[in-house]
Amino acid sequence: MVLAVALVGMPACKRSKKARVQTVEEESPQLLTVLNTGDPKAAVQLLKGFHEIETDGWRWTKGAFSATLKTPPGAAQKGAKLEFKFTLPDAVLSKTGPVTLKAKIMGVELDPQTYDKAGEYTYERDIPGSSLQGEAVTIDFELSKFLAAGQVEQRELGVIASTIGLMQK
Repeated sequence: MVLAVALVGMPACKRSKKARVQTVEEESPQLLTVLNTGDPKAAVQLLKGFHEIETDGWRWTKGAFSATLKTPPGAAQKGAKLEFKFTLPDAVLSKTGPVTLKAKIMGVELDPQTYDKAGEYTYERDIPGSSLQGEAVTIDFELSKFLAAGQVEQRELGVIASTIGLMQK
């Protein structure tokens, strides 16, 4: 009986196995010079004013929206061209009337463009090299008119964004 108590009271001698921990380093996402807004990987560069991806692979914007783009090679010397491809749907235009798109890159205002017909458009502007210093730049867009949240649906709706890019000259 004493022996049984002694065995019960002794701590079990087990060999502990150390859990192997393996460190996996994830690569930080590479910045892109051209963003397809329907690509989930582009979301990290869509800073503000973009809604979630729709089923067909595009995104609505709000009235103001911003994105960061990688500066193309040699752009600091030669400049680059900004290209923003989007659709202005009749559902917006019929309620707002003509819409003016403004853009700023690193605080420098670009010439605005007014759209008075529904359709697909490309807003293109030359960007001077002085505005393209560094690895990446932020571009801020603003629409003069948009659908306020609750007007048609719960979200604020501007235009349907397809791509935003800086092209080499």
